[in-house]
Amino acid sequence: MAPTLLMPKATAVWLVDNTALTFDQIGDLCGLHMLEVKSIADGDSAQGIKGLDPIQNGQLSREQITNAEADPDVRLKLLEPKVKVPELKKKGPRYTPVSRRQDRPNAIQWLVRNHPELKDSQIIRLVGTTKTTIAAIRDRTHWNSANLQPLDPVTLGICSQIDLDMEVAKAAKYLPKVEEGAADDSLLPASETQAGDAESDALASENVSADDVFKNFASMGESRSDEGDGQS
Repeated sequence: MAPTLLMPKATAVWLVDNTALTFDQIGDLCGLHMLEVKSIADGDSAQGIKGLDPIQNGQLSREQITNAEADPDVRLKLLEPKVKVPELKKKGPRYTPVSRRQDRPNAIQWLVRNHPELKDSQIIRLVGTTKTTIAAIRDRTHWNSANLQPLDPVTLGICSQIDLDMEVAKAAKYLPKVEEGAADDSLLPASETQAGDAESDALASENVSADDVFKNFASMGESRSDEGDGQS
């Protein structure tokens, strides 16, 4: 990709003020018409624009400008940048390697089972599938649902752990918050369980005589004999 000039009009202002280049040379470099460069030199346009030094930012060299000033037919060319900035890639549907595409239904089933809070659009971003496939796996109407096994998409290499954590964090923001003081069916607090244990320990620590135990057995035997007589 050919290098492009940074801030062409500001560069033209600097070249007009600091060099003896012709209007054609400046216009050819900055992508401006010769008359537009002339209006900059006359002060009719680009008022208030601060000039940008192309030598300082490494787009031109002093030798190039000197040679161009000596010969009006010379055209300036931008220098290759010392640091190349990678181009930003537009986000599109996640690409899944061919070898991993057969594992996508298993990954979808894992996400549906372990993270039901995720929306279909989030699963699509993570796995690169369609809403129809997700709905079929949810309803168990997928053509291969009998053989599907929930497998972690990170382990399968379909998505990264960072992407998965980000989507889960986004989905957690929309979950309903539990109100304080609401009824909870979870485990009892430790204070109650400890209190119950203390009471049982206190009862167990009481002295129970052998006579009391035998009296209870005797009374139980008498009640059973009375019941037998009544039935007979």
